[in-house]
Amino acid sequence: MQSTVDSTAELEPLDEIGDAWSIAQPGLRARAIRERAPLLRARVEASRPVVSVRTFDTMQLAYPTRYAFWGAALLPSPFAIMTQRVFLVQFEQSGRLKNLLFNPTDPEGALRAPYLERLRARHPVMSHLSTRVFAPLTSQLRGAGVAPEDIDYIAYDHFHLQDLRKHLGTKGSPAPVTFPAAQLIAQRREWEAWDALHPLQSAFYVADGKRDVLDSRVRLIDGDVLLGDGVALVRTPGHSTGNQTLFFRTDRGIFGVSENGVSADNWSPLESRLPGVAARCKDQGLEVLMNLDTPESGADQYTSMLLERAVVDRVPDRPGFVQMVTGFEVTRSALAPGVTPTHQFGGLSVGSVRPKPSQAARAPAAAHEARP
Repeated sequence: MQSTVDSTAELEPLDEIGDAWSIAQPGLRARAIRERAPLLRARVEASRPVVSVRTFDTMQLAYPTRYAFWGAALLPSPFAIMTQRVFLVQFEQSGRLKNLLFNPTDPEGALRAPYLERLRARHPVMSHLSTRVFAPLTSQLRGAGVAPEDIDYIAYDHFHLQDLRKHLGTKGSPAPVTFPAAQLIAQRREWEAWDALHPLQSAFYVADGKRDVLDSRVRLIDGDVLLGDGVALVRTPGHSTGNQTLFFRTDRGIFGVSENGVSADNWSPLESRLPGVAARCKDQGLEVLMNLDTPESGADQYTSMLLERAVVDRVPDRPGFVQMVTGFEVTRSALAPGVTPTHQFGGLSVGSVRPKPSQAARAPAAAHEARP
C-alpha cells in the first residue's frame, strides 16, 4: 500500500463530534451527532470569515433522476442534467493567504469512470447531447486572478469520477503538473478504499485515478480539521467510505459543500416543489433526501446530511432552505423536462479575490517586460 504524508502541521484538529461516529447503534449514533453538531457550528462560526469564494463550471452530464432524488421525484425524465462546479476558497492560515480548490474534477479523467462509459454505450444520443466540457479550469482561474501554481491545497468530498494524476503528478513522469505546489488533503479511509473497491463502489471510481501519484503531494487526515480562518473539512461518511464536507464561513453566513445531495431540495425536501418529493418525505418522516448512486451506508449518509443542515446557515430570502451547495448541482435543461430544483444556487461569488504575494510580484515584472 502506498505510503503517504500524514503530517497535520498547520491543520487544527476539530474534536467537537468526538467519537460519535464510532457508536455502533445507528439511532444512537445519529442522536449523538445531532447533539454535538451545534458545537461544531459554534467552532466554525467563531473563526474569522474567509477572504473570498469563487466557483467555476467545468462540465455537464446526465445523471439518473432516481439516484438524484432517492426515487421520490415523480418526473417524466429518467435523467437529470447536472453542472459540476469547482470551489476556490481563499483564507488566511497563520496570517498567510492560502488557496484551496475543492472538487477540481478533471473532465477527461471523469469520463473514464465505468458508469459514464456504460451511459455512453447504452444512451449514446442522450450522453452526447448532455455531456459538455467548459473552458479549462486553469484558464478560468487565471481569469479570476489566480495562477495554478498558487494553489496550496486541493480536496474532494469523495473520489467518485476523479483522476488525480494530471493535477498532482506521478512518479517518473515528465508530464507537466496542473497544480505544482498543491497538496491533496483527503480522509485516510477514502484514500485507502480506492485500493480495493467493493462492487457497489467500483462503477463511479476511475480505477487507476491515483496510480503512482507522488507521495509527497498527499496529506491524509483521520477526522475533522480547521484549515485556517473560516474553513473546515469534516467527516460525513455514507455516500462513500471517507466522504467529507467543506464548510466555510462568509459574511453571508456558513456554507457547506458536499454531494450527499445534488440540489437544495435534497437538504430541505419538505420545501420541494418537485412532484412527489415532499409527499414521500412527509409520509415516511424523512428530513433529508439522499443522493443515492452507491448505497454504501444509507444510515450514515442520512446522518451526515443532518450534521450538514445543523452546521450551515439558512438561505436569507428562502429560510426553508439551508446553505448546502453541491459540486454537482441539478440544473434546468430542455433535455430533462420538469427536473428543476425548487431553489438553485448556481455559481457562488463572495468577497474579493486577492493575489498571493508571489503572484503580485510577477505581475509588475510581466508589465515591465511588455513595455517597448
